[in-house]
Amino acid sequence: RKVPVGKEPNGQWMHRMADYAASGSIEELHHKLVSRWRWPEEVVNDGREPQSVLAGLAPPRRGESDAERMMLLDQLTYLPDGILTKVDRAAMHVSLETRAPLLDHRVVAFAGSLPLEMKLRGATSKWALRQVLYRYVPAELIERPKMGFEVPVGVWLRGPLQEWAEDLLAPQHVRESGLLDALLVGQMWQEHLSERFNWGLQLWNVLMLLSWQRRQGEAVQAAA
Repeated sequence: RKVPVGKEPNGQWMHRMADYAASGSIEELHHKLVSRWRWPEEVVNDGREPQSVLAGLAPPRRGESDAERMMLLDQLTYLPDGILTKVDRAAMHVSLETRAPLLDHRVVAFAGSLPLEMKLRGATSKWALRQVLYRYVPAELIERPKMGFEVPVGVWLRGPLQEWAEDLLAPQHVRESGLLDALLVGQMWQEHLSERFNWGLQLWNVLMLLSWQRRQGEAVQAAA
């Protein structure tokens, strides 16, 4: 059976859902949801995950609900380090100035003061914002299924990028990096190629590190 673009095989998805369900706290669940590598110390030789907002340094709780807690953690991490960074890079690549008016500090402060039921009502998210939009935008433009746009890295690594990835992920090259567990990386690469698992996003992180190391080495040789 072919794995749909960007999707995990059913067995892999079920294991991930079971891992989420076993979370001991909302912070642990959030950490799992945003992590590419569930146990990064397994792939990095003698490594351990450093403390961060997502791992041990989150601000103390002040009576917020679990949903509000996850919103706060996203505001501190995913928003500035992920979404806004990517938008800025993409925009600056084509010399385009972008603005995020909903992040005006007055809007953020007002949104933070609203009770949770004005943000999440039943299965409806962004409830208060939707009520404002209904005044100006036809409902059919708002009430549409969310459409993701994740880059199909997993498919590319089995297709047009396979030869490039195969070269970087060669066991000898991974061992020479001095940082990564070559046996684990090799196993994941073979599982990915066989479509037993979709390790595209995890392997992409490895490939970026190995590609950077290679470029650094080439630069040193050129300067010698």
